[in-house]
Amino acid sequence: MSETTGTKSPGAQALFDHALALHKAAPDRPLPRDGEPYPDDRSHRRRPRPAAPEDRSRVGLDAASVLDGHFAGDPTEPSDLVDVFHDLYIPIHTNEHITAAAHRAPDRERALRTGRWLVRHSPDRCSVTIGLALVEALGTVEDIPLIHTIGLLSNRFGPLAARALERLPGGTDSLLWLADRVAGWGRVYVVEALCRLGDPRARPWLLRKACDGEFLNAYFVGQVAETAALHEAIAESTVDDEIVDHTGRLLHLLTYSQGMGMTLSRYPHAEAVLAGHLRHLERVGPSADRYFVAALLAGSLGGDGDAGSVGPIGRWQTHRDGYLALLDREDWCGTARSALADEDPRMVELAGMASGRRLRAFTGPAPRQGPR
Repeated sequence: MSETTGTKSPGAQALFDHALALHKAAPDRPLPRDGEPYPDDRSHRRRPRPAAPEDRSRVGLDAASVLDGHFAGDPTEPSDLVDVFHDLYIPIHTNEHITAAAHRAPDRERALRTGRWLVRHSPDRCSVTIGLALVEALGTVEDIPLIHTIGLLSNRFGPLAARALERLPGGTDSLLWLADRVAGWGRVYVVEALCRLGDPRARPWLLRKACDGEFLNAYFVGQVAETAALHEAIAESTVDDEIVDHTGRLLHLLTYSQGMGMTLSRYPHAEAVLAGHLRHLERVGPSADRYFVAALLAGSLGGDGDAGSVGPIGRWQTHRDGYLALLDREDWCGTARSALADEDPRMVELAGMASGRRLRAFTGPAPRQGPR
């Protein structure tokens, strides 16, 4: 049997096939629960995960040694590697030792074919990771569909998939395809890769879609703001609603990103973006999402956190007052009350918060209803 065919354990589902089946059910969205549990979940729960070497410089050395032996010996099947990495610590990020093993293989085409086979056919996450590392080191544009599919299992394979796509021609378009279909940690890896590329073609997506509201967005929110030149976009006299709403999410993330990424107080264009966001909120009017984000911003800008405030006369007071003035308007209050009556979870959450309980939408009398 050839190296591109190989064998696999009967009855064991390849992780690639698992990802592909879930993707076909929802082709334009992230996989539910990032595709977990994987088909090999039971076998991995039975085995304790190998610990990383205390000397971090040695991470990946033992896996690289296995690859050296495999490629130096007589031709063998890629399937011989399926189960040999179980007891080794396998890094999920690009690793210098594994990359070096890929490049020093006597037959680099064989090494690439082995990587492709492991990604496409292995039912075990450890050997799939090694296969993807080989593809990341040696792959070509022909591998983009393969990388896309396994990259959908993004919590595990997102780091290598993002790096592989980043280094290939057409990396921006390939990364944008994956960015729309990953969440959580996978989104962190892919968005960071887009920011590293700095391709202007990614700017429309970065301005509208990069931050999906998850807590982990805080790791890359500052990179997005700077790479996409958000301060220039929001200074335009007219911007579309997607940019307005995305800017609100981005600003809120910056208020609590300390320890994860850039904070609002360290973002050099903070005042300009806050002012632009307020100006456009006045223009586009209220929605439940805009009310929620504006209320969160008003609360964050009025506290003593890393947003940069020093109390009621702090750096952000003008912007906080602007958000509070919007939230006090009758049309904005009405939007919030209607959403709360419909049990919108954002309004329920906000009404229960200390800052929310001070907002007129939740404390003042509701407008009198006319005759029906």
